Amino acid sequence: MKIISIKIMACLILISSCNKDLQPYDSKSDEMALATLSDLETATMGTYAGMIGPASETFTWYYTILSEYPSDNVALASSSTNHMLQAYDYNHFAGMNCTTQFWRISYKIIHSANRVIEKIEDGASPETDQLKGENLFLRAMCHFNLVRAFGRPYTQDSGNNPGVVIKDNTANDLPARNSVKEVYDFVINDLLKAAELMSVNKDSRFASKEAAYALLSRVFLYMEDNENSAFYATKVIDSERYQLAGAELYKKYFTVVPEQNPETIFAVRHTISDPYGIVGIMFYNDPVTRATGYAQMSASLTYVNLLDKYPQDIRHSFIEPLLDANGNIEVLYGGLTPCYMVNKYNKQEGIVNLNSPVYLRLAEMYLNRAEANAKIGNEQAALDDVNKIRMRAGLSGAALYTTNDLKGLNSILEVVLQERRLELAFEGHRVYDLFRNNLPMIRNYPGYHGLDHLHQTVQPTDNSVVFLIPEYEMNNNPNLTPNPL
Repeated sequence: MKIISIKIMACLILISSCNKDLQPYDSKSDEMALATLSDLETATMGTYAGMIGPASETFTWYYTILSEYPSDNVALASSSTNHMLQAYDYNHFAGMNCTTQFWRISYKIIHSANRVIEKIEDGASPETDQLKGENLFLRAMCHFNLVRAFGRPYTQDSGNNPGVVIKDNTANDLPARNSVKEVYDFVINDLLKAAELMSVNKDSRFASKEAAYALLSRVFLYMEDNENSAFYATKVIDSERYQLAGAELYKKYFTVVPEQNPETIFAVRHTISDPYGIVGIMFYNDPVTRATGYAQMSASLTYVNLLDKYPQDIRHSFIEPLLDANGNIEVLYGGLTPCYMVNKYNKQEGIVNLNSPVYLRLAEMYLNRAEANAKIGNEQAALDDVNKIRMRAGLSGAALYTTNDLKGLNSILEVVLQERRLELAFEGHRVYDLFRNNLPMIRNYPGYHGLDHLHQTVQPTDNSVVFLIPEYEMNNNPNLTPNPL
């Protein structure tokens, strides 16, 4: 596929978003005038559509590769010609297809959002304010995802490292990279404005005021602005628009469509008509037919062992052992470890590999607040939120934490980070949770990583904790500076 730079992105954005195969969103032609409310509504659907496809441009596939594959929650079974291997193994190069496509698709979505934002004057009507707010949210989300992937953690040098390009207009230009801090400030301003403008309680297929608050909580947590992170997490919790899914529903959480899930705040909604399956294919293969995927990426042995400390933990529902014809767990990675498939990207509406990846959900808000409180020194409040998540997972009594019993862990913060690992596994959090807290990624388990496929440690200051700016973008924009190898 031809890779597109920011310079020519403006003329091609709607080619993708008007693809009539996209459901539930589509858009008008590139000549759309955006003169009426109907035009603006359709164009906004096109912005959402940019996250869905077509198949060669599946945002969630590239997002998962960059955010989850480098974590210690997963193990890759074997070598691969797909550049996901380099993302998984921290062996980056500038021509990686996954980084090139992620950059390209993200800025296409941003351009689509900018087209709508530029056309709407604040206060013209509640309907247009809502649409502008939704596009501001999507623009902020894409900038935040980009700066996490291509810019160093904010906590390193207070955000003064190179970030990504801030694109707040539809000009056909060649901008330079902004600093990490500038990108974060831009994201915060967009989200605050989005929350101010949005007044309609749309379901989790769409942006909402609470979705903006939820993402603000995450952004502030990454900045270590703990008071604001806790503040916005609490606003989402206290809105009472969302509830933690009960135990039985939670076991089936990712099989439920987002608009019917009481815990989901924002998700990328896929239907059977969409190019939905590639994320699930890598994590899962139907154990009966053995014909629906590869299960090449599975839960790491350290993650499984952590989960197994409490056999009653219902989060076991999200991993499944791959069994052979005799009912034994299949052993991969040179016969070193059993294969536990991940089903968080499968079985929506009973269809193997159909999924609507969850970007924001209520459990994260409790854990954001817990981490913020742990760092502020509100230890009991932090443990209360952690224990709320553990109780929902079916744990009680001695399985809960107290200030006098941290189950062998060294600090309240360590308790929170371990719970984040258990609860948010395979959803794109773990890499950032470690590196932004100045902690190493330690992968001492079997898998296709490291020189011996058994050991790999990546320090938070290593160059490889961020991806290289795509080669094609560097070649077509002389104002971009590279990340060091």
